[in-house]
Amino acid sequence: MEQFLATQKGEIPVLGFLVNLLLTAILCWVLGQLYTRYGHAPSNRRAFARNFVLLGVTTMVIITIVKSSLALSLGLVGALSIVRFRAAIKEPEELTYLFLCISLGLGFGADQVWISLIAFLVVAGIIVLKGTAKKKEEVRHLHLTVSVADAAGLTLAGIIDVLKKHCAGLSLTRFDEGNGQLEASFTADLDGYPALGEASAELRRLNPGVRVSFLNYEELGS
Repeated sequence: MEQFLATQKGEIPVLGFLVNLLLTAILCWVLGQLYTRYGHAPSNRRAFARNFVLLGVTTMVIITIVKSSLALSLGLVGALSIVRFRAAIKEPEELTYLFLCISLGLGFGADQVWISLIAFLVVAGIIVLKGTAKKKEEVRHLHLTVSVADAAGLTLAGIIDVLKKHCAGLSLTRFDEGNGQLEASFTADLDGYPALGEASAELRRLNPGVRVSFLNYEELGS
């Protein structure tokens, strides 16, 4: 058995190791940029993404070393059995990205360069597509409030007519009027953030004292 373990060793090509190390670092950095831009975790995404390169490179180095020796592999299992990792990962999204970094390290450490590259491109494409779709949905289901202290020249019907021009959907949730004041609240699906500015400008042309506020309550609840 000792003789078998002793023969399970191999030289690691330095050039191949450096190439894999560089590719791992670059792709983990790109993954960090994708997470910073398209992630939705409420924590500091930029600070969290700084760990990706180190995690991916460390995993790659470990796999590169232990794959050449069965004895080292068994030693790694023993070492990990006495190590306890404690990380405050509260968001499933954070855990997903950590697994992606580890996967890159595993793939390049095992010399599966093309498989790792193709997998990363597919995953990156999914992240971009989902992130882009999410950005488009951010203007949906807004709580929109229009208020004015002096409602001269402004009526509820006029407000609704203006908002309907720029909203895919509009629902009145509350309306208060009295002593010359007016306040109307809506649930609105805007056609885009520029549409909110256009609607506000059009309302102010009807009455310069109009105040428009909105709240994306879906984002607050996520």
